[in-house]
Amino acid sequence: MEFNLEYLVRQNIKNLAPYSTARHEFSGEASVMLDANENAIGSPVTLDINNQHELLNRYPDPVQTRLKQRISAIKGLPVENIFTGNGSDEAIDVLIRIFCEPGFDNIITLPPTYGMYSVAAAINNVKVKEVPLNTDFQMDIQAIADAVDEYTKIIFICSPNNPSGNSINRQDIEVILNNFDGIVVVDEAYINYARQKTLSLQLADHPNLVVLQTLSKAWGLAALRLGLAFASREIIRLMNHVKYPYNINIATQELALQGLQHVDQVNAWIRDCIEQRSWLEEELNRLSYTQKVYPSDANFLLVKMTGANEIFKYLQQNGIIVRNRSNVRGCEDCLRITVGTAAENAVLISTLKAYKK
Repeated sequence: MEFNLEYLVRQNIKNLAPYSTARHEFSGEASVMLDANENAIGSPVTLDINNQHELLNRYPDPVQTRLKQRISAIKGLPVENIFTGNGSDEAIDVLIRIFCEPGFDNIITLPPTYGMYSVAAAINNVKVKEVPLNTDFQMDIQAIADAVDEYTKIIFICSPNNPSGNSINRQDIEVILNNFDGIVVVDEAYINYARQKTLSLQLADHPNLVVLQTLSKAWGLAALRLGLAFASREIIRLMNHVKYPYNINIATQELALQGLQHVDQVNAWIRDCIEQRSWLEEELNRLSYTQKVYPSDANFLLVKMTGANEIFKYLQQNGIIVRNRSNVRGCEDCLRITVGTAAENAVLISTLKAYKK
């Protein structure tokens, strides 16, 4: 099926004259900056990075050049294929605003899945069509095909999936990519923990593919709120036109640059997390009230338990917070448990062993 990006984009987005700053239009090093009505004198606080004091009176780089260059080096993708957002949620919202006409178009989600796809659609007055995953938390290809209509612009696929933790079958994703003439968003927030490789290296093969990633999980930078999107240059250009001009603040850019120097440390943490995930799975399976621990390619486990609501409250009473997913379709009687440190996991298991029904 032939992909036509021009057809998908909303007319008002095609006609949009994006906001442009003088710094968008200038390349090089400036010594005197009198373009943005900033306070030229200084700032009352500074950002201390590597023993250097960064003043905060100037606006940040609107296109995040240095940050994208570092991400490019790590991910093996050109800068032109990279979007940086205020968390992946900004990328989700921007994509819906580019491709979905409010009140007419729809997106498809595959519950149980990440809730922000539906929230962003609702905020933009875009209908959501839900096509549930099967009992193995895999896609029903025929059901998705049946749900697609002329107003379906985006299909969101979370892989590894949240809250189930499993990777979605790669061949099934490629079937969707090859047969759907809209945008396919594959959310890889947990890809660092998975056996599957990222789809971002296949952008050239799939012009309708957008891959989301984040620095909030394996990279340990959740407080910075930095999300990534990888797509064709044309889609990234549209996303940059629609985003707000200075969407990534200077503190996030500088701290992320610092964090991105520690690839070896992050890889060691990933290995530790996977080891702890295996230990936690074994221990949870030993509990008499555990019905099933679902296979996970993420940094969490979905656990089906007899009396999950009561166990959730019991853990809260003991100062342990997990996520109750019992009210989510397909996750009845399930808790989602993040893999913590060895000490945290030991406390969790000790507390659960002491639970009396």
